[in-house]
Amino acid sequence: MTEIDNPRATYAAAGVDIVAGERAVAALRPHAERARRQEMLGTIGGFAGLFKLKLDRWREPVLASSTDGVGTKIAIAQAMDVHHTIGIDLVAMVVDDLVVCGAEPLFLQDYIAVGKVLPERIAELVRGIADGCVQAGCALLGGETAEHPGMMTDDDYDLSATGVGVVEADAILGPECVRPGDVVVAMGSSGLHANGYSLARHVLLDIARMPLDGHVEEFGRTLGEQLLEPTRIYAKHCLALIAETEVRTFAHITGGGLVANLSRVMPRGLVAVLDRGSWTPAAEFALIARRGRVDRAEMERTFNIGVGMVAVVHPAEVDRALAVLTARHVPAWVLGEVVKSRDVGDLVAKDSARAVLRGEHPRF
Repeated sequence: MTEIDNPRATYAAAGVDIVAGERAVAALRPHAERARRQEMLGTIGGFAGLFKLKLDRWREPVLASSTDGVGTKIAIAQAMDVHHTIGIDLVAMVVDDLVVCGAEPLFLQDYIAVGKVLPERIAELVRGIADGCVQAGCALLGGETAEHPGMMTDDDYDLSATGVGVVEADAILGPECVRPGDVVVAMGSSGLHANGYSLARHVLLDIARMPLDGHVEEFGRTLGEQLLEPTRIYAKHCLALIAETEVRTFAHITGGGLVANLSRVMPRGLVAVLDRGSWTPAAEFALIARRGRVDRAEMERTFNIGVGMVAVVHPAEVDRALAVLTARHVPAWVLGEVVKSRDVGDLVAKDSARAVLRGEHPRF
């Protein structure tokens, strides 16, 4: 075999285009620069992101960290060829886990895995991440774009991110703060958020054969547009509640649904009793339930069913909490209350079941 028959191998020939990667960094830079905080040092592109923690602002700072992704909602974005909103979902999944303990999100770093670096698409993804960081009030400190030829197709990608926040040691929220008589306040979701999409896609696309570009009367827009509605980011709203009311804790309603996630912040011996009749799930939840003949328990276990975040507040603070959220244009209502386990009786099958739903939805 001659050298002509066996040409020199290159990284580009193997599927990794360094030049395209450099173009992607140049394209995403203007978006990333929008998501800054004054504590951020330097610019995007260094080996490490630098963030100066102003210790004079904090008495006893505790750092909080969270890592997450967006799951199979990405499949909808890819099918629709719409990539500028999925980054908002990514930020929401991370920062709203941070704020549950009372932490202020400081910065986020993303990881984007792709089959092939397409600079314009990378820029659109980072545009969404930057939009989410601006909404959350945190800095986009940096990230990584990894090209995986041979493992992913050219159009495939996946996203994840890690966020870091800070909270005073004596201001950490959690189950130990919750008391009998506390009130559970719901904050409405903007849709499915970024959970339950494997079931949603199976029902709506595989079983019901609904086209993503088809107009759906209940939505007033196409199915794909409805499914890509970005996740509502609650971080700033939760911090406003902490500043203006007495909050015991929060629960971010993601995978596992309302009951499972609220149970995580209920202490032993107490149960959150919730009223299904206090709200009506949005049209997309009813559509999935109807088209897939999905029973109520499965719907409530899989989806947020209209509640994206929950605050547990002191009973004297309920009106003020609702006023704060209303002023910030967040749908909010009284969802239930915290009681002693023995007062709930047979509704609690075991001690680990620390949240229960009573009643019926007006329609579901």
